[in-house]
Amino acid sequence: MMKRAIPFAMATALAAAGAGAQPPLTQTRAPGQADRAASPADTQFMRDAAADGLAEVELGKMAQDKASRQDVRDFAKMMVADHSRANAELKALAARKDVRLPDDVKLEHKSEKERLEQLSGPAFDEAYASHMVKDHQKAVTLFGQQARTGLDPATKEWAARTLPTLEQHLAKAREIAGKKASEGGDHKH
Repeated sequence: MMKRAIPFAMATALAAAGAGAQPPLTQTRAPGQADRAASPADTQFMRDAAADGLAEVELGKMAQDKASRQDVRDFAKMMVADHSRANAELKALAARKDVRLPDDVKLEHKSEKERLEQLSGPAFDEAYASHMVKDHQKAVTLFGQQARTGLDPATKEWAARTLPTLEQHLAKAREIAGKKASEGGDHKH
């Protein structure tokens, strides 16, 4: 049944786009029926963003406890708050699109968490900041591509609205990663 709904939704969207029509702002639908189905690429974006967002929250919570520098702890607190909010928004969007999101992080995230758990002090701060730079470079690319080329308007808009926050995170992660341990401010005792 679902296989028929997706091609019909795509055909309808293509016909509307070809005619220059805009989709209605409100849609009538049967109770429990998802609004316009997300494309396979939009669905994959949502699943990747969800797993990455969960990892940011997990690692941020760990860093709030383990970081020795105040700027790293402050950054980790921001990661937990911002990514928790984005995760909740994405969960609501996915529910409207009938997309099932992962409820756990990817294996690569678990491996990174295990690696960071083994570190402490300045070594932890440096490794966490470096990982946040890498993760946010990846996120900025992922969200930027979705904002430009996504097929589902709601998913595309959410990516575009979330992108500036991720760009701020990347800039802050680069700033923190560039500091030496002695420049980081208060040390946790």
